[in-house]
Amino acid sequence: MCGFAGFLYKQSLPENVNSILDEMGMSILSRGPDSSGVWSCNEDMIGLSHRRLAIVDLSPAGHQPMVSHSGRYVIAFNGEIYNHLDIRIEIEKEKPVQWFGHSDTETLLTGIELWGLETTLKKSIGMFAISLWDKHEKALYLARDRFGEKPLYYSTLDNMFIFGSELKSLRAHPDFKTEISRGALALLMRHNYIPAPYSIYEGVSKLMPGTFLKKIGHALEIKEYWNIRDSFVEEGNSFESNTVAIDSLETTLKLAISRQMMADVPLGAFLSGGIDSSLIVALMQSLSDRPVKTFSIGFTEEAFNEAEHAKRVAKHLGTEHTELYVSDQDALNVVKQLADIYDEPFSDSSQIPTFLVSKMARKHVTVSLSGDAGDELFCGYNRYLMTAKLWSKLSLIPLFMRNFLSKGLLLVTPDNWNKFNLLLPSGWRMANFGDKLHKAAGVITCSSVDELYKSLVSHWQNPEDMVLKSQEPLTAITDPARKPHLSNPISEMMALDTISYMTDDILVKVDRAAMANSLETRVPFLDHTVFEHAWKMPFETKLNNGVTKDCLRKILYKYVPKELIERPKVGFGVPLDSWLRGPLKDWADNLLDKDRLINEGFFDADLVVNKWDEHKSGKRNWQYLLWDVLMFQVWYEKHHK
Repeated sequence: MCGFAGFLYKQSLPENVNSILDEMGMSILSRGPDSSGVWSCNEDMIGLSHRRLAIVDLSPAGHQPMVSHSGRYVIAFNGEIYNHLDIRIEIEKEKPVQWFGHSDTETLLTGIELWGLETTLKKSIGMFAISLWDKHEKALYLARDRFGEKPLYYSTLDNMFIFGSELKSLRAHPDFKTEISRGALALLMRHNYIPAPYSIYEGVSKLMPGTFLKKIGHALEIKEYWNIRDSFVEEGNSFESNTVAIDSLETTLKLAISRQMMADVPLGAFLSGGIDSSLIVALMQSLSDRPVKTFSIGFTEEAFNEAEHAKRVAKHLGTEHTELYVSDQDALNVVKQLADIYDEPFSDSSQIPTFLVSKMARKHVTVSLSGDAGDELFCGYNRYLMTAKLWSKLSLIPLFMRNFLSKGLLLVTPDNWNKFNLLLPSGWRMANFGDKLHKAAGVITCSSVDELYKSLVSHWQNPEDMVLKSQEPLTAITDPARKPHLSNPISEMMALDTISYMTDDILVKVDRAAMANSLETRVPFLDHTVFEHAWKMPFETKLNNGVTKDCLRKILYKYVPKELIERPKVGFGVPLDSWLRGPLKDWADNLLDKDRLINEGFFDADLVVNKWDEHKSGKRNWQYLLWDVLMFQVWYEKHHK
């Protein structure tokens, strides 16, 4: 795992080109603390900077930027190619090669020399971002892995084309100047992340997953080498029976895990005790002749604590388990670091425990596998069933009646609804009754299941109203050209989550939190052979009579007793609502000061302050909406004041 940055000038390189490249590399030091390198060519007006976290081939033979055997190509590469040894065998069948080391970087370069970039990308199983200079064609290539596990930003400025693993590296260039994108800010308010290809800056883009970019002179072309939509099928029926499909999934997943356990450094896994991480660890342990190192964190608040469940699973599997119980203060201390950890504003509050478990794991290992993507692939989120059931009932009621009911619910304040709640029999009472009724009032007016899904995955329902002078851009959820169209609404939600929430929230959260601790994370469920296999499986292997992730459960229960796993799903969260009313109140008061909001000019100050006042008073719980604003405010204060 590494990080890189670079630029291609339109005219001549600056005299201090190498010092600029050094500064761009130093800005992402945590991505590669083991070594650094720069390469530049005055004739071609190109410069590359690389920071290395050595995982495979720890010798200088893996140093980057790396020049190909023929001298034609120069590469700066971030990530891992898990099947690179298989690719070497394939290369050697076509031509004799004198290898200088055993790094996957050298394998990539040699494959590119033999087959070209696109074919090599198609053969590669892994997570990666690549910058490649072709001296013969005078062409710059950028490429990103199929799911976007590794980040890659780029921008065309007045005097150059600039790119890097994080926005930090772009900001480190003295000529980098750009404006805040209000459209991207509106997307942040809706989703708590900024979806690709957008970034927080005007004119700066994220390269889309599964694509590569080619730039020659003024011409810039982006091409897909893998299209995720090709994997989304209406109903998988590629297997003789469901049992065959599940057995085949276990075999495919084991192969993916065995590839991802390849490393020349200590390796382990995150373990929450849930289905996904427990299955990954169980299969890792079945493939290992020594105890797998596993890691979990615990919280004193019972509602957020899964450490005891993880400990029981670890004990049963015989792993070398490490757990860390963190206090509120430990977690609150991370808040001060978030603007550095996340190179653009990001407001999924599980960023805090993710950073803490990564920090703890890094004391013991350099690589950690995770169970991420299991929910999107195998129908794990509660909202899939909830949305489908809710729409099946709502659609029976005419829209005009639902609109009328919604207006009636909103006529009564949440506070008065809460007073009414106290008059109900104790068994009927609900926590935050008024809050939930007001949220329901917005949901029941949806005119389609697509609109209902969009409402349920949105924080601020109308972000253009609160982000001044903004126009919300199209995303995978709203753009018909990008949106998967499946007749099964649950399958469609799974597909949408995969190309939006998973890619731009989950993978971003884990990459930045882990790399801030110089920890490489790997996601076996996102080996594309596993992903493609999963979408070929019959739907009832994922959702079977109301049981989610049924296929994963059936595999897991071969290794772990059912009673250690079966329990209500718990999110990886923190008690934001009480923190904002308690230890973070003064911090938030400063960032949400009305005069400050007015002077900065990004938000409707009255709207934000009203939400903040309601939250402080306890009348409403606006924790997630406020966290969206706070994470932008603290990021803006850090990088633009």
